[in-house]
Amino acid sequence: MKKMFYIFYAGLVCCGAATAITSCSDDTYGPDPEKNWSGTTETFIPTDEKGFRTYYNPAIGRCGDPMPFYDQKAQEFKVLYLQEYDNNGACYHPYWGVSTADAVKTSAGALNYLPVCRERNLVKAVKLLRDSGFKIVGTSDKQQDAVLGTGCAVYNENDGLYYIYYTGYNILLSNREVVMRATSPDFKNWTRDYNWSLRGADYEYSKMDFRDPQIFKIDDGTYRMVISTSPAAGGDPVFAEFKSTDMKNWENVGPFKMLWNRMCECPDIFKMGDWWYLIYSDASHEGNARTVKYVKADSYENLKKCFNDPDHNFPDDKQGQLDSRGFYAGKTASNGTDRYIWGWCPYRKGADIFEKNVNVGAEEPEWSGALVCHKIVQHADGTISFGPVQGIDAKYDKTQEVNVMASNGYSNGTLAGEGAYVLYTRLGVCNHISFTVTTANQGDKFGISLVRGTDSEKYYTMVVNPEDGNAKRKINFEEEGKEGKGFIGNIDGYMFPTPSDNTYKVDIYTDNSVMVMYINDNVCYTNRIYGIQKNCWSINGYGGTITISDVRVSQQ
Repeated sequence: MKKMFYIFYAGLVCCGAATAITSCSDDTYGPDPEKNWSGTTETFIPTDEKGFRTYYNPAIGRCGDPMPFYDQKAQEFKVLYLQEYDNNGACYHPYWGVSTADAVKTSAGALNYLPVCRERNLVKAVKLLRDSGFKIVGTSDKQQDAVLGTGCAVYNENDGLYYIYYTGYNILLSNREVVMRATSPDFKNWTRDYNWSLRGADYEYSKMDFRDPQIFKIDDGTYRMVISTSPAAGGDPVFAEFKSTDMKNWENVGPFKMLWNRMCECPDIFKMGDWWYLIYSDASHEGNARTVKYVKADSYENLKKCFNDPDHNFPDDKQGQLDSRGFYAGKTASNGTDRYIWGWCPYRKGADIFEKNVNVGAEEPEWSGALVCHKIVQHADGTISFGPVQGIDAKYDKTQEVNVMASNGYSNGTLAGEGAYVLYTRLGVCNHISFTVTTANQGDKFGISLVRGTDSEKYYTMVVNPEDGNAKRKINFEEEGKEGKGFIGNIDGYMFPTPSDNTYKVDIYTDNSVMVMYINDNVCYTNRIYGIQKNCWSINGYGGTITISDVRVSQQ
């Protein structure tokens, strides 16, 4: 008998998400709720709200690797993800999902989410969901797919069925990771096909690492599947490639070239304009790794050759990096007009309170977190970067009055001298901060500080730092103040060209502890910083002269 494979899927009415999630109140913040804090500059110690409004986090657990899919029939994105719990059992990582309408056709935009189940007690939630007919774990700890791993969803026009190709993981079996599939006529009820699988060992690939299948169509009309793996005989990791004409029967093509001795997870291949792209997650732990990167080429065949370059040439001077270590497992989907990428921003270990374990350095952040989405921006030379999502921007529609609360070295929109700063009005829970900075010289640097008060012994700053003889810039994450640790490694950004006019248009979006910053559509920086909400923020100078203009803050 065929077993049924169920996916939690949260339907959505585009304009109603904000009201469905737990609302916030100023009365719940601060050490003394009875005090009027609105005109003060002391530091709050807030905690995250239970419901995230912009960057989706499920009511139970956290989001693991996202698997976005644009459903042409339903005219919406379906974003599946691996559901992560604090205490996984023998069977774990069920597929949960959220939906979102086409950003072009809705004023609310691309990213409005509702959790599938708002019950916060895990025991009650499990019972509730089981009683409604859903299975939330693998069918058995003896099955190959006791644990579900990353995959992809596609619609097969040949038979009118939806397919999910996924990773079946079981540490107790000789083939630890295997590619499996399930089908559905309605994207709700899924039938697992236990008579079919792709096993790495059958093609001289690893039994241990054979995961993250992704399917796409190339110019000759055939479907291709790429899988993250490594040779059975050992050596550098590779992508295994298979091809099909019907999306059901797959023929081995062989491996991509060497991947420079690093495991590249969650491959995502697509064509945009005249260029082919491979976006992947660098799983190595050395240097500026654990980040989302890309390569590009003018054809699919040339794309496969990119990794065969012994000099490791990337398509840009950012070394292909697309965000910080605060964004991982990114995969894309397109509605035919715009292409978006979803990844997760991790929590920090043990950190659901103010400034706990901010320094990632020696310790990995938590696996999984909140879903973050960017728009793919393609430049004239074929390089890409991340930019703001129009629909997200539209959610921040309540303008806040912005006042100068404190300053040093500040006058009429200009910061000058060492230690210069201007401190602005307290933020809300969900904020859009925008401003423009113009530096007098290419070597003048500036920063944006969050969780800052006039009594702060330490606070957190994104320093837009000159590099490479002032020809480039990089976002450094710093803990400033009397007790600050200074530069925090492994969470900094990447190099980007210094603007020729020394002008930086900055947009920052926050939702509880998730922060996303864009500069000039050329750099994106995601991080998790606790305590942003209900605290003041500042723009800083560091010895040079900078001019600040168009300072605006809006909230949801």
